[in-house]
Amino acid sequence: MLIRKNRGNFLEDFRVGQLFRHKVGKTVTEGLFNAFTEFGMTTNPLSKNLRYAQRYGFKGLIAPPGLVMNIVFSQSVEDISENARANLEYRDMRFGAPVYIGDTIEVETTIVGVQPSSKEPDRGVVHVQTTGRNQSGEVVLTLQRKVQIWKDKQEAKVEAASQAEILAIPCDLHIPAYDKNRKYQELAHLTNLDTYFEDFNVGDTLEHSRGRTVTTAHMEWTAMLDNTSQVHSNQYLVDQNPTKYIGGQLIVYGGIPFNLCLGLSCPDVGDNALGDICYITGRHTGPVFVGDTVFAATEITGKRDYSGRADLGIVATILRGYKFIKKSEAWEKIEIFYLAREMAVKRKSHYANTSLENGKRYIFEAQTEQNSTISSMAQPEKSGALK
Repeated sequence: MLIRKNRGNFLEDFRVGQLFRHKVGKTVTEGLFNAFTEFGMTTNPLSKNLRYAQRYGFKGLIAPPGLVMNIVFSQSVEDISENARANLEYRDMRFGAPVYIGDTIEVETTIVGVQPSSKEPDRGVVHVQTTGRNQSGEVVLTLQRKVQIWKDKQEAKVEAASQAEILAIPCDLHIPAYDKNRKYQELAHLTNLDTYFEDFNVGDTLEHSRGRTVTTAHMEWTAMLDNTSQVHSNQYLVDQNPTKYIGGQLIVYGGIPFNLCLGLSCPDVGDNALGDICYITGRHTGPVFVGDTVFAATEITGKRDYSGRADLGIVATILRGYKFIKKSEAWEKIEIFYLAREMAVKRKSHYANTSLENGKRYIFEAQTEQNSTISSMAQPEKSGALK
């Protein structure tokens, strides 16, 4: 007997109030942690320097926010978005307990809305609330998202419905208490001098200097995260009906440019953050394909005190990702990603080494003086015998 198994759900399979407790779970191994952290280009020492993370009161290296988001998101894919056309929007993505190497994350999703398309009878939008918890039951991340999903049968009847009120999932960022006896300043040289709370000015836009070209390795990263959506990995499926799929080719899983944009921005806005608090809203505004190079820019939109933490401030930003497409002889800048982001950022008054900047300048001046001395010693003495 030949049995063809199908995985994933279609638009007509969803009902408001459904609870999916997603299969498998994911333990954060050292290999996954290291590989994804390096791939994501984060420069925050909390994710790369054990001595630094422990000095700040964490028990180990902290998984960067892009990795936490991708693990939680990807576990929901088989049940929610394996048959999706596109992920439309993230909402109210909040971070909670830190994730360490060895932690196991399990995820569940509640369906909070179903909306068939009024123009395209073969698709519609599903609105979900997804939450990831560690082995102790602590929430590490909770988010809402809206996904455009295909119908299995175009004639299937789907009624529009939504929850009158979405249940709020308690989730607050866990940050160890400030302790002046930890002598944070001794390790201040491990981050940039100009990325403390006091250094940001509302209205500024920081154009991040690095870019990252996406290669076919995106399929390996997608598989490593357990994301089973076929539009990222099954070219044969796309080839059967290329007009049905965006660009008629494999589309890069959105979590990859999401994570790259976070990493590209990190040296300029994130390496003195003790955590990302919330992504208020985010969306993929353009597709990414193999060969595209991702760039990013951050607009500083607000600053405020962090309640109960005189050592920290909250910096609100808009993170934008973009790529360039050559048209004729010109390059056109195309936005691919948008994220309204809030971070808990250290105050220079509490964490910076006040003598560090002068110290670095002194080292430079001393080296310059030493080089000048060596140079003068190397010159031959003036003599009438020399021609």
